[in-house]
Amino acid sequence: MALIQIDDSILSIVEKYPETLDLFVANGFPQLADRKVLESAGRFLKLGTALDKKGIDRDTFLRLLEERIEDDMGKVDITLREAEAGKGEFHFSGALPCPVRLPLLEAFDREVQRFQADTGKRVSYELEAASSGAGWMAEMIEKAKTASDLPDVFISAGFETFFDKDGFGRFRDAGVFHDPLPMKMNPAFDGIGLADPGGCYGMIGVVPAVMMVNLNELNDLPMPESWEDILEPRFEKRVSLPVGDFDLFNALLVSVYDRFGDSGVEAMGRSMLSAMHPAEMVKSGTNRKPQKPVVTIMPYFFTRMAERTKTMEAVWPKDGAIVSPIFMLAKKESAEVLKPLLAFLKGREAGEILSHRGLFPSTNPDVVNPLPESAPFNWIGWDWLESHDVAAVIEHATRLFQEASAGVAP
Repeated sequence: MALIQIDDSILSIVEKYPETLDLFVANGFPQLADRKVLESAGRFLKLGTALDKKGIDRDTFLRLLEERIEDDMGKVDITLREAEAGKGEFHFSGALPCPVRLPLLEAFDREVQRFQADTGKRVSYELEAASSGAGWMAEMIEKAKTASDLPDVFISAGFETFFDKDGFGRFRDAGVFHDPLPMKMNPAFDGIGLADPGGCYGMIGVVPAVMMVNLNELNDLPMPESWEDILEPRFEKRVSLPVGDFDLFNALLVSVYDRFGDSGVEAMGRSMLSAMHPAEMVKSGTNRKPQKPVVTIMPYFFTRMAERTKTMEAVWPKDGAIVSPIFMLAKKESAEVLKPLLAFLKGREAGEILSHRGLFPSTNPDVVNPLPESAPFNWIGWDWLESHDVAAVIEHATRLFQEASAGVAP
C-alpha cells in the first residue's frame, strides 16, 4: 500500500512524515521551510498540483518521498529482517542505486526466502543505499586478511573501490571471484565491450551521465552536444557537476582524463559553477539564484523529474553517455550454490526494475531499455582498467579538478 497519495496535502504529508520536509525544500519548495507558509498554503496545496506547477514528474517524486520515509523510519519489513538476520551461511553486501533500492530489496528478499526454503541454507544481506557512499565497503576490504573475511557476493557501482589494484585487486587477481552466469549483453550495449573478458565482474546495468540544458540561460551559446563541448572556454563557470555522487563523478573524471588528459580535467574544473545533488539540478531551471548553470550533468534517472519543464532540455551526448557500471562479484567457492540468487540479479525482473523504474539501463538481453532513439554509451573499457592504477588516476584527476575549480571560484 502506498504511503502517500497524489491528492494528499503537503501539510498532511509533512505532519505524518516530518523527514520529507527537507526533500520538498530542496526540490523547488523552499518557502515550505517557513512553518507559517507550510501551515497555511500547505494545508490546501495538493501534492499533485504542486508537482505539476513545478514541472516535476509525479511518479519519480513519489518514489523519492517514499524512499526517504522507508529509509528514515525503517518501516519496511525486509529492512527489519535484514538488520535482524545477522550473518547467515552466505552473505551479500553492497550498495544499490537509491531510486530502485526498495523495489529491488523487496524482490530480492522474496527470492532469498524461496532459496532458503528450497535449500535450507541461510542467507543474510546488507545492501545499503548508494548515497551512503562506499567507504564502509572499502574499509571492509582493507581489513580483510583472507577471502574468508569477505562477503560471498558484492553488489555495487563505480570504479574506485573494486578496481583498486592494491585493495580489492589482491583478491581479484588471486581468482577469488568469478561470474558463473556469463550472458549475451543487451543490444543497447552493442560494440562497447561492456562484458568483463576476465569473467570476474557480472555486469547487471549502468548509471548513465547525461546533460540537462537550461534554455533560458543558453542565450547565444551553441547547444552542447558532446563532452568536448562543455570543456570549451565559453562554458567556464557555466556547468553544474555531480561532485557529491562519487561513483558517477569518478566515471566522469576517468573518462575525461582518458580522452583529454590533464588539460581536459582542468577544463572540466574551470567549467564548474556549482556542485549540486541531482535533485537540486532538476530545479536549477526555475530557481531564483543570480547565477544559474547553463548545463547540469546528472544521472539519466533525474531527467524524469524535469520532463515537463519547458525551460530544461535533456541532451544525450553524441559521443555517448559516460557510464558508471553496476555489477556483482561472487566468490567462486560460493557461486554454484548461490546460482538461483545470482540468476535473479542478472535476470529480467531485476533488470526491469533497474531500467523501467530507475532509468538505469539493464544488461539483460530480454529487457527493453527505455532510451532515446540514438543513445550511445561511453564506457572506459576493460583494457584501460587493466592497464591503469585506477585509484591513483582518480586521486590525480581529483587534485587537478579541485585546483582548477578553485581557481575560478566566485
